Amino acid sequence: MTELTYLRYEVLRTWRNRRFLLFSLVFPLILFLAIAGPNKHVTFDHVPFPLYYMTGMIAWGTMVAVISSGARIAAERNAGWTRQLRITPLPTWSYFSAKIVCGYMMALLSMAVLFAAGTSEGVRLDTVQWFVMIGLLLVGLVPFAVMGIMFGHLLKVDSLGPAIGGVTSLFALLGGSYGPLIRGGFLLSIVKFLPSYWLVQASKTSLRGGAWPLEAWLVIVVWTLVLSFLAVRVYERDTKRV
Repeated sequence: MTELTYLRYEVLRTWRNRRFLLFSLVFPLILFLAIAGPNKHVTFDHVPFPLYYMTGMIAWGTMVAVISSGARIAAERNAGWTRQLRITPLPTWSYFSAKIVCGYMMALLSMAVLFAAGTSEGVRLDTVQWFVMIGLLLVGLVPFAVMGIMFGHLLKVDSLGPAIGGVTSLFALLGGSYGPLIRGGFLLSIVKFLPSYWLVQASKTSLRGGAWPLEAWLVIVVWTLVLSFLAVRVYERDTKRV
């Protein structure tokens, strides 16, 4: 099996996963329209509320999109498909890159759907601001993509669904995806160590035209390095077991 053939297979399988499409696209869109619509003229922290909430829903939807690659990995392990792939010429990096590409593909689709909804609710940004926001969101999703791979080799199919739902909901809640949970003080300092917080803050950076704070880059890098180390260890242990 070639790399392109396997990638094509993964893309088609992702599109056929209706449950995944529901949680990464439909639910964030419904929440955005239900909450941001009646508050389109409200400003939060000098940012129009529809813009703030749009990015919050994007953070939630894209987190689900990239972490859900772990569900496909766990399902393949359970069915014995992973064992079959290991005796083919398909490189390991192609296997994982296909999962990440599919996750990012759905993340971009989630962004596009919510960008369109945000525009309909009065969100107005110039071309540079849109591209800055997209770029920061894609960077901020890197640790979550690694987390999905780790979960896929750590958990079983039955436990992975609740784990993904619980982890993404907790990250979204603490990061401010559903609204400002923590406004200041010591707890805000703690929350700033979460990558989901900086996903939500991507809107402010793009709107003000400044650079992403150094703190944000450090948080993303540290989370990515730590999760990558754990993902490699879990993968090696799982490979020895299979």
